[in-house]
Order: sequence, then structure tokens, then C-alpha cells
Amino acid sequence: MINKAKRKMLEGKPAVGAEVSLGSTLSAEIIAPLGFDFVLVDNQHGNWTDQATMLAFRSIVIGGSVPMARVRKNDFGLIGRLLDNGSMGVVVPMVNNAEEAEQAVYAARYPPLGGRSSGAFAVGIHGEDYDATANDEIFLAVQIETDEGAANAGEILSVDGIDGCWIGPGDLSRYMGLDLSTPEGRDAHTDAIRGVISDCKNVGKIPGIWTGTAQDANRWVSEGCLFVTAGTDGAWIGKMARQTLDELETS
Repeated sequence: MINKAKRKMLEGKPAVGAEVSLGSTLSAEIIAPLGFDFVLVDNQHGNWTDQATMLAFRSIVIGGSVPMARVRKNDFGLIGRLLDNGSMGVVVPMVNNAEEAEQAVYAARYPPLGGRSSGAFAVGIHGEDYDATANDEIFLAVQIETDEGAANAGEILSVDGIDGCWIGPGDLSRYMGLDLSTPEGRDAHTDAIRGVISDCKNVGKIPGIWTGTAQDANRWVSEGCLFVTAGTDGAWIGKMARQTLDELETS
């Protein structure tokens, strides 16, 4: 079992992914073969059931991409369930300190590094060596998306078993009380993000960030981010629908 996206990032190359949030396994099936390094099934802000999540992971693997997921919260059972369903990466939201990072590691890694329970039931699609390779191949990212998390980023990312982060720029601006319509607000926001990226690099972990467009993804890859999403299925459907309406020659 090899996590191609994680291997790419460990080589210092960016892995760019797509988010799927609509809860549609067909959406995952359509996107998986397009060439994204990973497809992230968003269980926190998406419309996913447990069964549909498992089927989406399988569609993603069949399509040639790497299945990852954002868990609803930093919870032992929820993280383990995503991994048992076949996710090769987990993003844990709202991690604010080293203790919370340690909780995520305990849930995601088998002993001796963590406390994940044996018995994964939907991982056969990853090969017969799953148990032996899971700790190395699963990508575990924490979301840095509050002022407290940003202040503690170096400490959080130093926790053994954390591979990197996925900065949440929207919540970060809200928790920092920034007005992004002003130059001052935008500058403070950019500085905070750059600070987290720097903390990642200082402790040898993988910096990442959520973005909603190719333009923003390109920007943050150029700033050193290696784990980047470039959009989501719902937004892409809306964008193409609007474009089609604009192109129609009807009154």
C-alpha cells in the first residue's frame, strides 16, 4: 500500500486535491480519474453518510487517486471509522494545542505510536499489507484555523505522528477578527498564514491550505504549501451552470 500523494509531498512536491462535499459517490467517481493527487471527502461540512463515504473512497481508488477525508471533529471513534472505511488521509479540524494534536495521533496511528484499534473492515482495496504499512502511509493533517492554533502552530506540528497541516483561512480570519475588505486586514491574514507555513518548515512538517480556486492554489503553492485543495464539487457545478447560462443565446 503506497499513498502516492503523501510520497509526493515528502519529496517536496505539491499534492493538489479536490474536495467533494455533495454526498454523491458519483461526484467522487467523476472527479477521481481527472488527475488530482487526492480527493478529499468532506465529512465536516459535506453531506456524507457513513455508507456513502466508504463507497466514495472505493470510487476514488478505482479512479486512480488517493482517498482522504476531513473528519467531523477530533474524536477517536470518528477518526478510526474513516480510516477503517478506507481513507488514506485524515484532516482534523480546530486543533488549537499540542494536547489536541496528540489526541488526533492516538486515534489515527496504530500502537506503539498511537492507540488506533485493529479491525479495519473496508481496506482490502489497498492491498494485503495494510496493517504493516498504515502508520507510514496514512497522512494525518491538523487544521490550523484559529488565532490560538496559529500561535501554537510550532508546538502542534512538533507532535510525533502529525504529518502536516491544512490551514483554514476563512475561520482564521474570523477568529483573528480581521476585516479582509481592508488592506490592513488582508496583510495581517497573509502574515498569519505565512507564519504557520514557516512553523511547518521549521519542524520538518508539510504545510497545506484550503483554497477554492486554481488561482489561490497556485498562489499558496508558490509560497511553499504542499497539501492544497483547489475547489469543490458543488462550486464547480454552480460555476459551469452559470457559464452555460451566460453563453446561451436566448433572451
